[in-house]
Amino acid sequence: MLQLLRAVARGFQKYIGWNRIGVLLSLVIIGVAATVLWRMLHKINVDEVIVAIKATPPRNIVLAALFVVGGYFTLTFYDWFALRTIGRRAVPYRIAALAGFTSYSIGHNIGATVFTGGAVRYRIYSAYGLSAVEVAKICFVAGLTFWLGNVTVLGLGITIHPAAAGAIDQLGETANRLIGLGLLTVLGCYLGWVWSAQREVGRGGWTVRLPRGPNTLLQICIGIVDLGCCALAMYMLLPGEPNIDFITLAVIFVTATLLGFASHAPGGLGVFDAAMLIALYQFEKEHLLAGLLLFRVLYYLMPFAFALLILGAREIWLNMRGVRQKIELAPVTQVATPILSPVESDKPGGDRP
Repeated sequence: MLQLLRAVARGFQKYIGWNRIGVLLSLVIIGVAATVLWRMLHKINVDEVIVAIKATPPRNIVLAALFVVGGYFTLTFYDWFALRTIGRRAVPYRIAALAGFTSYSIGHNIGATVFTGGAVRYRIYSAYGLSAVEVAKICFVAGLTFWLGNVTVLGLGITIHPAAAGAIDQLGETANRLIGLGLLTVLGCYLGWVWSAQREVGRGGWTVRLPRGPNTLLQICIGIVDLGCCALAMYMLLPGEPNIDFITLAVIFVTATLLGFASHAPGGLGVFDAAMLIALYQFEKEHLLAGLLLFRVLYYLMPFAFALLILGAREIWLNMRGVRQKIELAPVTQVATPILSPVESDKPGGDRP
């Protein structure tokens, strides 16, 4: 049976390919999201959306901005943790923070985070002697932190409040609770696996040592805090009425984020918004759309602009430093001018005043 499954997998990879399935899945998600958005928003009153944005309490916007800052601050520990996991402890936290913040804020907006974020990381870490393989390992460990946090939040949230996920997947509470328990079971099995012995994945130079049990718990906590801050930012921007509990919003938010991630659209644009509009049907569309627009400005656009400013300033500084070092290291050419002594000047042919 196992040999048959392997043969089917090899044939599938040879004649169809998982990449094509991934592209097809992304197109399907984007197509469905575009259809949903058109049906829900083609009659939207733009003036009411603008009024709702202006009516959002400044206190809520400030708190949402602080939670966004907290989320991006937590993201810097993704790289800090990954650097220590691959044995690069000498790289200081400030460099991990720079790489983590800029790679995620740019990757979130451009899309294809694995490639765009990896390119930004390589540009920063290569100055500290890290190879492309090591940067790839950092991306892998950081991605593992992200997924462990998502599985934990979704598993706990759906198990505690299964109706929250039902707003998106349209399944009953029993089915969703089983999904939540299944996610927690997978998480528990992974924890037991890495706790029992030192585990490695990959081959040759691409081998990555996975964090042991206690460090995996730290890894999960980093992911939970990151997602919690993001969900709280969105929670602060929701309309005041009707009131929903935070757990419901967290489950919906994480699910919508994962759908946006699966679509590979920049910032999950359209997909994330469609999922939120479907799941939070109890809110007036104009008011909910106002909150989503404010969230995009705070979580996507402002960090993106700040990251570009930081990277641009860094490139200018590096170029200026490189030019200055070339000038300092350049050989100094001196032209020696012979000076005749008084005795030599009196010799035949010598210059006389």
